[in-house]
Amino acid sequence: MNTLMKPAMVCAAFIALAMSPAARTADMSAVVTIDLPGETAELKPGPGREAALANCMICHSVDYIYMQPPQTRDQWKASVVKMQKTFGAPIKDEDIDAIVGYLMSQNGKQ
Repeated sequence: MNTLMKPAMVCAAFIALAMSPAARTADMSAVVTIDLPGETAELKPGPGREAALANCMICHSVDYIYMQPPQTRDQWKASVVKMQKTFGAPIKDEDIDAIVGYLMSQNGKQ
């Protein structure tokens, strides 16, 4: 079961990780949290939609996918692998092809 964090929670987690160990152990009562409105857009149907929901929506809004320029299969795969390897997205290797297939069905160019 995938547990999705709200964007505000993700931001707070990244800020906490970026803080020095001394700052992390200090009084955190001054930390401000922001409740953002919920996502209203939905991923359109297509093959691999569930893999995209489980992996991409952790960090990205639905609109983010649709505002990207059309990309080739190789370009989408490079983007997904970059998210996994460079940015540390918890994407399983076996999900990459399904995600790329979905991105191609939504916003691919031949």
